[in-house]
Amino acid sequence: MNIFIMLLTLLFMASFYMMGSPSQRVEQIETEHAVTKADMRAIAQCAAALHNAQINGIEFNDDCINKNQINSEFICLNKNLKVTQCEIVKNKKPEFSYIVTATAPVDGADYNNMMEILETYYSDAGTFGIFQGNTIESGGTSSKRIVPKAIISQMQLHDGQLVYLTQYEMPDEASNFENTAVSNIICPAGTVKTYRFGRWQCISINTKTDCGGDMVWDYDTQECIPDESRKPLCAESQTAIMVDDVWECINPFPEKSCPGNLIARLNYSTLEWECVDDPNISVETKKCENIKIQNVYGGFGTTLLIPQSSCTDCEVMLTNTDNCTSVCVPDPAKINDARCYPSKEVKACSGPSKAFYFGFPNANYIKNVDAVSNIAVPLGKTYSQNRKFNCMDCGDTGIDEARSLPPYVVVCK
Repeated sequence: MNIFIMLLTLLFMASFYMMGSPSQRVEQIETEHAVTKADMRAIAQCAAALHNAQINGIEFNDDCINKNQINSEFICLNKNLKVTQCEIVKNKKPEFSYIVTATAPVDGADYNNMMEILETYYSDAGTFGIFQGNTIESGGTSSKRIVPKAIISQMQLHDGQLVYLTQYEMPDEASNFENTAVSNIICPAGTVKTYRFGRWQCISINTKTDCGGDMVWDYDTQECIPDESRKPLCAESQTAIMVDDVWECINPFPEKSCPGNLIARLNYSTLEWECVDDPNISVETKKCENIKIQNVYGGFGTTLLIPQSSCTDCEVMLTNTDNCTSVCVPDPAKINDARCYPSKEVKACSGPSKAFYFGFPNANYIKNVDAVSNIAVPLGKTYSQNRKFNCMDCGDTGIDEARSLPPYVVVCK
């Protein structure tokens, strides 16, 4: 009996040792690690598959997309790094084009496993990694890719998400040419059937060489023009002109008398003499005898459209002597004139962060004002555009003195 009890005790102790042995615990830990890595690899594989499908223009609708909350989008940015439409408008493409794929956030405890997966299987995939602090950290590389803020906002990215980002060049618009069916057109004798201008036509045979008289076929204009090689050498007192498609020498001396400052000239179209201004007589004219006053107008979004014929008492007229165009601008000398700018208004625009400016409506208007010829004048609907100086309040930022020229131009820092 004692021997039997000792055998049972020995068997029980051996079983207990085997169940709690270190080798068994190591095996269990390795199994859990393998399962976690398999899960991380499945997430990465699903994201990569959806991303590649977007690149190749095919559909990928696996259940893993919904399970891991994976989203993929085409995002385009303009030169100001703002989201714009991914399309070509008037042959102009967006400045930047991206394909962005993102998964649900990965648990922080699984970051190392995911980075190991990326390093092992996707080391050459480009920007494919975990999103952290506005950057993407890729596996196997020490570099980080900064993600534009517009993409972060558009995709609503958060730390811990697995993100795949690819920048691409938007292709040009493809031109589709349709084959026109051959028409059963029957051409009469002496003509040939030719496909021209999008349809079948009957044209005469050898029309390119069928030019009469002293005319020759022009391959550029597709018509008969005078052949200069056949132009005759006329006498000193004669001129060669075309008459009924043939060169003829015409006596240029007119039988027509013209009044002073006019000379007779042969009209080659009508073959009649006519009186024209003598080009050898120069008439002295005053520069800018007729001054044009330019209308004040602004770009799209502005409220200014004032046709004007003269300047007000608060304005001064400036004339561009090159194009004889005048514009009216506020007179800086009238700022302290209460009839133009009430003292209360002038006092309200005083201080280190306030100054007067003039809202120029367009670039052509600026060319007439010599005072601003050496400074960049801002345009746009953010600057009030009317026929007076306006007050600019730069607040705490202050006025950028290097870029400002009150009372014409004021730019805030």
